[in-house]
Amino acid sequence: MQDHRQTIRWRANWQAKIRLEAAGSDATKDFTNCLIYDITLRGLRVCLSEKIEVDTSIKFSLVLSEDCVLDNLEAWVAWHKAVDGNHFYGLYFTRISDPCKEKLYRFTRENFCEQINKQWWKDIDRDIDQQKGGEKMDDRRIFERLEKRLPLNFLNLDTGIEGQALTEDLSAKGIGMITGRQLEPKTPLEMWLRIPDKGEPLYLRGEVVWSKPQGINEYRSGINLEKADLMGISRVLRF
Repeated sequence: MQDHRQTIRWRANWQAKIRLEAAGSDATKDFTNCLIYDITLRGLRVCLSEKIEVDTSIKFSLVLSEDCVLDNLEAWVAWHKAVDGNHFYGLYFTRISDPCKEKLYRFTRENFCEQINKQWWKDIDRDIDQQKGGEKMDDRRIFERLEKRLPLNFLNLDTGIEGQALTEDLSAKGIGMITGRQLEPKTPLEMWLRIPDKGEPLYLRGEVVWSKPQGINEYRSGINLEKADLMGISRVLRF
């Protein structure tokens, strides 16, 4: 049950109300109508009449129904697309309280039980990608791993040994990479990811979760990042 609760995704054109907190102001905005296309415990895809900046953090409240009011939410604006005067956004939750998670979970079970029981997150996303030629990827890629091959330098903080690697995939919270030597699980790393956008290397810290042979003198390792680097993943997406 716990695994399912972390990945439940329902898809419906659901009319809701949202109140955005004005940046740098104590003034409280009124609730306005919005259209939610899908939502998970990690984020949502929503249509708003108001324009907000991409690659910024926002605070807001969301009313899904009289019994499901989600207050004091924070999210990262991952992407934006304007169509016919409407603004579509992908929002990644950076703060959602446990009570709000429980409300959201109950709401989805009560209103979209048939959809949820029919197919879970990965199956739904895979079908959407196949049917729409990858249109849905813009919404998923801030949460899911991207297949990106980029050079990376790392420092083993336990031994002080430096090394080089090539990423296979990455997300805001993890990296899959190829190295010439095996890394022990729980090894702390400092990393510098080289993104060919003329900017400075992206500095990251993380810990080895697993490492296994993939070829002769070649190992694949999974790295869990110390914290979600949303600005960094945005640089990769733009590249």
